[in-house]
Amino acid sequence: MPAVAAARPFREGLLKLAPPRLLGSRCDRCATVSFPAREFCPGCRAAGATTETELSPAGSVYSFTVVRQAPPGIAVPYVLAYVDLPEGVRILAQISGVAPEEVTIGLPVHLELTPFGQDAEGADLVGYRFRAGNEVAA
Repeated sequence: MPAVAAARPFREGLLKLAPPRLLGSRCDRCATVSFPAREFCPGCRAAGATTETELSPAGSVYSFTVVRQAPPGIAVPYVLAYVDLPEGVRILAQISGVAPEEVTIGLPVHLELTPFGQDAEGADLVGYRFRAGNEVAA
């Protein structure tokens, strides 16, 4: 994996890796993993000592809230959660595939791609969320 200074943006892993992965960084000194990738370690504060790393597509809900009020054009209710990944990273993301009242702490989830628009050239813009369940896309 390349050093973070020359690393790919985290979204590139969504489109070019199979199964899709988020890209983070791992400290070469203390092994702290971060998302998004950083050029310094938030654990030991070492600068320039991080390497790009692929994050697991599976995790579990650490904590969540149900959003019931949003700007026009955003469907509610939806669940916004902190998801813990095995690498020790906690990611804020939307949860899909389950009714808001069925989300629980510890719920297994997996990374899922979600289109959210198009760029000026008409190419699809792709984001991520986590879907309830253990299935990981192939």
